[in-house]
Amino acid sequence: MTIATRPLGRTGADVTILGYGAMELRGQPRGPAVADDDAARLLNAVLDAGINLIDTSVDYGRSEELIGRYIGHRRDEYFLASKCGCPLELPADTPPPYPHDYSPANVRADVEQSLRRLGTDRLDLVQVHMSPSRAQLETDDTVGTLQDLKDEGKVRFIGMSGTLPNLPDHIAMGVFDVFQIPYSAIQREHEELITAAAAAGAGTLIRGGVARGAPAEDKNWRAGPIGLAEGEGQRRWESSDVSDLLDGMSRMEFMLRFTLSHPDLSTTIVGTANIDHLRRNVADAEKGPLSADVYDQAKERLRH
Repeated sequence: MTIATRPLGRTGADVTILGYGAMELRGQPRGPAVADDDAARLLNAVLDAGINLIDTSVDYGRSEELIGRYIGHRRDEYFLASKCGCPLELPADTPPPYPHDYSPANVRADVEQSLRRLGTDRLDLVQVHMSPSRAQLETDDTVGTLQDLKDEGKVRFIGMSGTLPNLPDHIAMGVFDVFQIPYSAIQREHEELITAAAAAGAGTLIRGGVARGAPAEDKNWRAGPIGLAEGEGQRRWESSDVSDLLDGMSRMEFMLRFTLSHPDLSTTIVGTANIDHLRRNVADAEKGPLSADVYDQAKERLRH
């Protein structure tokens, strides 16, 4: 079996419905310790499995550096997405989220640093991080700066890592080629906005579909996805009777395939530093979306 692909909006790129989120390679103290050899094996396994989209960020610690070092020579095999507005150096003793700066100088510095770390001459996608307001973007001329970087050939497409309350304004601006949006069976607040983004011609990268949006089942799963209080995802799952629909699936498989069932998804990015976890994700993604009947039943049972 192989992982299916879908068009990434108007970009002309076809991306696998399962992408790889490289935040888990950021290293300590905010992530797991990852030895260089393990990172090399994992990143090459991502590409060997057929995944062709990798999402990273300036503020994901060592992530960009490891990607450049260990799969930079395979650059033509994957669509490479990073972010901007991030601090160039992370505060040593401050937990995220970090203050972001969307000014032309910092956006350009982010992109130039990403190019150096990733060992490439172009980023396929640069996403504005942390969903700033339209007013902030206009004050800082963030979009204009990104368009200049496109004209210079350093960036191919521009995107927004967006959430409520600002995401509707971002879509209405009509300037973003791709939106990264959180969505899962237990975090459905942006469900209709994914459709709105796709209707506007944009590609959709869905985050939080499994690892950050799943009820606890094993050590690889996390409580507290973005936008949900600690334990809220587990409560939403347990207060429904959706478990009756699993029919032999693990919760992880169900969560991933639920996310893949959104008709306007281009890809869902799932991160891990564990190669066995990666292989399970690939095997589940190869099974594709849930049946229409199960997806509809699950949405009804998980309505909140």
